[in-house]
Amino acid sequence: MIRSVYYSSSGTSQKNLSSDQISTALQDAHGLLWVSLEQPDSSETDLLRTIFHFHPLAIEDCQSTGYQTAKVDDYGEYIFIVAHALQPEPSLDQLDTQEINLFLGSNYLVTSFNAAHTPAFDKIWRRLERDARIGSNGPDFLCHAILDTMVDEYMPLLDEMDERIETIEDQVLEKPSSTYLSDILTLKHSIMTLRRIVAPQREVMNRLSRDDFPQIQAHSRIYFRDIYDHLVRIQDLSESIRDLVSDTLDTYLSATSNRLNEVMKALTIVSTVFLPLSFFAGVWGMNYQYMPELHFRYGYLIAWGTFLSIGLIMIWYFKKRGWF
Repeated sequence: MIRSVYYSSSGTSQKNLSSDQISTALQDAHGLLWVSLEQPDSSETDLLRTIFHFHPLAIEDCQSTGYQTAKVDDYGEYIFIVAHALQPEPSLDQLDTQEINLFLGSNYLVTSFNAAHTPAFDKIWRRLERDARIGSNGPDFLCHAILDTMVDEYMPLLDEMDERIETIEDQVLEKPSSTYLSDILTLKHSIMTLRRIVAPQREVMNRLSRDDFPQIQAHSRIYFRDIYDHLVRIQDLSESIRDLVSDTLDTYLSATSNRLNEVMKALTIVSTVFLPLSFFAGVWGMNYQYMPELHFRYGYLIAWGTFLSIGLIMIWYFKKRGWF
């Protein structure tokens, strides 16, 4: 699927251009052309080669299905950017991202991603209809708007992670259970995945805001610097959440260990109390013919009294020592 919009230097606009119209729009040096390849097939991807004449390596990166780290490559007449957006309705149990490829030229922006739709792009298309500033400030501002919207989607996910780990921590302190261990490890994996995604993108935004790319006007670099600041904040928050997850894991292990110690203490006390009782029961259980206790009239009651006395005395002693 191809979506496109063209803002001419004369002030007119046009949507859903054909291949010939895209070629004509490229000749307008002061216009703005945005072509979005959304889950493109091979014929649609050929636009990158036949009309825009992008480098084969950049086209190969667009067609690659494997994971690529965020990066920015300078090809002279245009720059090629690889970024990552969150999947629609991201889940903490299985955090996944979409690879977004952007070709930024002096009068055009070409985006490509292998997904049916991406929330960030849907928002930008809706904003184009009501915010004329995006279409009138050039392709670098449009590129910023897309990247900024993608980065903003990380914040609700971090807030959800923060609330989730606080809830788990409270539950662990109240009653540790093995089910919480799976939740903690899942959150730990998700936050590590997020950090692995954010760190390279931060460096990309740093280059876009500092390096002298002719496709990005001097007054637009401050906008990319703003995205960089957001990513720094996101990375700091992710570090805090990672530490909180690690602390919660330590809390769970400590609570589980303490609970096990309490169980072992109770079992040890029971075993210790029954040890002398077993000894006396074993002695009196021997069937020697001349054992005097066997023929004593009140021997059974005396045995029970001895058992109870020993048990109560040992329990009193343990309690006095503070062992339970």
